[in-house]
Amino acid sequence: MTELGPRKARWERRIIHPRRAVIDIGSNTVRLVVYEGPQRAPEVVWNEKVAARLGRDLSTTGLIPEEAWNEALGALARQALIVKDLEVDEIQTVATAAARDASNGAEFLAEVSKLGLEPRLLSGEEEARAAAMGTIGAFPGANGVVADLGGGSLELVSIADGDCHHGATFPLGTLRLPSLRAKDGFGRRVRSALGKAGWAQSSPGPLYMVGGTWRALASYAMHSDGYPLTDPHGFVLDVETAERLCAKLVRAKPDRLVEIGGISPMRAGYLPDAAALLRVMLKEFAPERLVFSAWGLREGLLFDQLDPLQQAKDPLLAGIDSFASVRLATITDATLLAGWTVELAGGNGKDNERYRLAAAQLAMALQRVEPNMRVNHATEWALDKRWIGCDARGKAMICAALFGSLGRTAVPASFRRLASDDDLREALTWGLGFRLARRLGAASRMSLSASSLTRNEERLTLRLDKSRRALAHYPLTLDLEVLASWLDLEPVIETGDFDLE
Repeated sequence: MTELGPRKARWERRIIHPRRAVIDIGSNTVRLVVYEGPQRAPEVVWNEKVAARLGRDLSTTGLIPEEAWNEALGALARQALIVKDLEVDEIQTVATAAARDASNGAEFLAEVSKLGLEPRLLSGEEEARAAAMGTIGAFPGANGVVADLGGGSLELVSIADGDCHHGATFPLGTLRLPSLRAKDGFGRRVRSALGKAGWAQSSPGPLYMVGGTWRALASYAMHSDGYPLTDPHGFVLDVETAERLCAKLVRAKPDRLVEIGGISPMRAGYLPDAAALLRVMLKEFAPERLVFSAWGLREGLLFDQLDPLQQAKDPLLAGIDSFASVRLATITDATLLAGWTVELAGGNGKDNERYRLAAAQLAMALQRVEPNMRVNHATEWALDKRWIGCDARGKAMICAALFGSLGRTAVPASFRRLASDDDLREALTWGLGFRLARRLGAASRMSLSASSLTRNEERLTLRLDKSRRALAHYPLTLDLEVLASWLDLEPVIETGDFDLE
């Protein structure tokens, strides 16, 4: 019986948010990604790729080679069957640089159509826009330049105020770079190609790095620095460090790079050339920093279809709600919990309030987990799961809040690389407040509605309606004392007729 609620929630979610899929026919890979969940924060439920390398001969013959042709069509036939069997409601099939630039690209796409798919050939401008929209969706309010590195091309596009502006595509994909590096004057040739993106030099902000090879570079940087997170999405790299790492990578041996988590054999082979390209880009564009994105073309295609109201939603809160609601932790109850503990908030801006609400809902979901598993789940949910719209500081604060909700007031030293001591202490305070609210009356709506928590310079006061007087007993009193001691305040319980509105 205990499984009935989560199953019903998952089934209802499928009805409300039908499955969508993108089949991406790229120069390196042919990839199928199936999504479900909320439109603003789609969840990947199936992701597979085949490294057909359709664009591997673009720099020599200008053709899609027969072997790659057959490999890709075999993969696409399989993927067409999968989306049919999964009853995917919406399928977008897109093709990029290899099909666009190869002299036999149109013939290849005609064969793809025979599989029952409807391939859409993206122009360089459309490809750049899709990657940019993916970045805008992943980083609300982003301003800077998106650099999407694929197998056949590099797309650059400036973004600001939630929209794309200047953009250009360049024949500088990972499959073309080896032949360029084999010739003299690689830097000069790249600078010459990038000359038509002069607008990028005057676009303030970061360089947003999109594409699997850039993410592999982020994994290399994270490994080199002993970074405490595992997901490269949202990883930030300063320009000086990026230059230093690239200087090493251009001489690196691919067989050593594959030993690092997050770097596949294919990406390991591309990294030295990509590093050489990035060194030129850093000098040409002088970005403020590098920000790595897991969202790109495919997610951009989905995001671009949303109406403005959906696009404006907070992706972190949408993702948290989807994740937690199937564990019977609703956003309604989380909002009530966040309101009940508002006196414990430091008032340090909009982001902290987003993180506090997210932590409240996850803390409620965490109570559905067996007690001996909660600490591990708190760490995995907060730090290892990919939350769109949440930076490293936010992840550390959410994790600290979850620890606090479990009665812990210490966090690993590695957290201090992600957030300040003040940030972590505030988040632990939130968590201790969530714990007190849960202890009050199993965090029931009635117990929270008939009580309030206030603080002043000397006291932490829990007020209870007289109808809830029986709740003012151990173990509630213990958790109130713990929280008050943490805040260096005197714990007080008052019962009576209060105006708790």
